[in-house]
Amino acid sequence: MAFILALDQGTTSSRAILFDEAGAIAAVAQHEFEQFYPQAGWVEHDPTEILTSQLACAVEVLGKAEARPRDVAAIGITNQRETVIVWERETGHAIHPAIVWQDRRTAAHCSALEESGLGDEISSRTGLVIDPYFSATKVRWILDNVPGARAKAVRGELAFGTVDSWLIWHLTSGSHHVTDVTNASRTLLYNIVKGEWDSELLRIFGIPESMLPRVVWSSERVGEVTTTLGLGGIPIAGIAGDQQAALFGQLCWSAGEAKNTYGTGCFLLQNIGTQFMRSRHRLITTLAASARQRLEYAFEGSIFIGGAVVQWLRDNLKIITSSTEVEALAASVPDTGGLVFVPAFVGLGAPHWDPHAGGLMIGLRRDTNPGHIARAALESIAFQVADVLEAVHSETGAPLGALRVDGGAAVNDLMMQFQADVLGVPVVRPRVTETTALGAAYLAGLATGFWPSPDALRAQRSSDVRFEPKMSIGERDERRAHWQRAVERSRNWTE
Repeated sequence: MAFILALDQGTTSSRAILFDEAGAIAAVAQHEFEQFYPQAGWVEHDPTEILTSQLACAVEVLGKAEARPRDVAAIGITNQRETVIVWERETGHAIHPAIVWQDRRTAAHCSALEESGLGDEISSRTGLVIDPYFSATKVRWILDNVPGARAKAVRGELAFGTVDSWLIWHLTSGSHHVTDVTNASRTLLYNIVKGEWDSELLRIFGIPESMLPRVVWSSERVGEVTTTLGLGGIPIAGIAGDQQAALFGQLCWSAGEAKNTYGTGCFLLQNIGTQFMRSRHRLITTLAASARQRLEYAFEGSIFIGGAVVQWLRDNLKIITSSTEVEALAASVPDTGGLVFVPAFVGLGAPHWDPHAGGLMIGLRRDTNPGHIARAALESIAFQVADVLEAVHSETGAPLGALRVDGGAAVNDLMMQFQADVLGVPVVRPRVTETTALGAAYLAGLATGFWPSPDALRAQRSSDVRFEPKMSIGERDERRAHWQRAVERSRNWTE
């Protein structure tokens, strides 16, 4: 039997998933890795642990399926996007821990750039806002703070990449330093109108061009895995940042189609076609993954804390021992008891873009218990998605008929029902919720002929699960108003 291998390198774990010709999951392997918080607002990963955990998953998943490398037609890679790694070209060693997309250490730098009046110019080229979320200021921080780094970079001795570049560099023994258009579009250095690295942006952020990877299409053969890694000879043919991979995996290939992914963060993307447009409501414009090797665009609303709030309940409050327990705990109470939880642990993303907002729980009472906190945490994810969808609606002028959902938390029926209630539109969940990995697999499979055409992929999709809204309009409006007041308090908590 033939397979496509998807390497799904996420924020808290590395996974490998084998998909068969029907697009069904044949085997899964997953390993969590350590999160580091060296200072308030800083989030780091060990690049070597990212690599070794991903390689271990790849070998393990082949063993689970009793498959050999020759049974795998291609590898598709999807990854946490804006996370930055800088390494030595000669040794392949990272010169600093990976600075994760959630990291806020460059907030002051971003504020200074915004105050200098560069925001509009940068947005017109990149579709992004100036925020620590994106890669450029993280790279600048490494060059400015690691002894000798800038001199090495000027001499061409250092390579920069998002996690896809790091993995491919090592999978190919340093023969390919590449990224795809979707990951490049998250750096604040790539001109998504022209489809090229932008020399003026490199000047603004102080980053030598010699550090940059070559940009390839999301669905394109770029190289083969070297023979020393247990995956020898398998072509790498699909690359996409996690959210663009999920958009592709949800079959949102035409303008107007949208999805929301519930992962560590939440990300709502709507395909807007082949013409670049800027948002009027602080959404970002990003490049979408395409099998047609052309620039296609999407509006995106990024929520920093989605499933991560459940991990916080587990690791910090310790009211659950496993993330899978949260639904039962939340269902142990009929409602939140008036509690509203704003998980602005690393500031707020779209549509607020407030890096200084702080997390907040309001409405605590004497009878508040862990069930109320768990339910309010789940509802906080749905409320944030509703805020972003409202902003998307304001751009397009036409409400969605339904919201397509995927990701780990999308299997939570309680939360999906509340999501439908608070949106007032159906929520549609596909049979295979791992659409991030599936999208990477689709991109690789189409590039290598494993699947003959996009139409063939549409034809093999099976029925989905629908959650219809049940909440009255009056109750929904009241709940949304309570949420909005809490958000405003979280944004003003330092005043």
